[in-house]
Amino acid sequence: MKIRIAFNGRDFTATLDDTPSARDLASMLPLDLTIDDYSTNEKIAYLPRKLTEDGSGPFTNEAPGDLCYYVPWGNLAFFYAGYRYSKGLIRLGRLDGGIEPLLVRGELPLRVEALS
Repeated sequence: MKIRIAFNGRDFTATLDDTPSARDLASMLPLDLTIDDYSTNEKIAYLPRKLTEDGSGPFTNEAPGDLCYYVPWGNLAFFYAGYRYSKGLIRLGRLDGGIEPLLVRGELPLRVEALS
């Protein structure tokens, strides 16, 4: 499934994996959230409820552009620089195209919706 992500006057897309957690996220769309900086490699946005953890587990080939869910905090994580898998992290999909939209700093309104 493709989703549209919009913030800071920019629109971009991501492709969700076919997993229970990604399908659970898709069932919540559309979402109006707030995205903010966290650490030096990701932006985060808190969801209104927790996603299912069914079928989750360690993964490899971590890369900038990954869209993940962090179970302990209940937030989306948009990675724009290198990272490593850690316990509680579930990859939901990957951004299509580059990571440039994620490089703007600050707290911003975020819209996530399904593409038809």
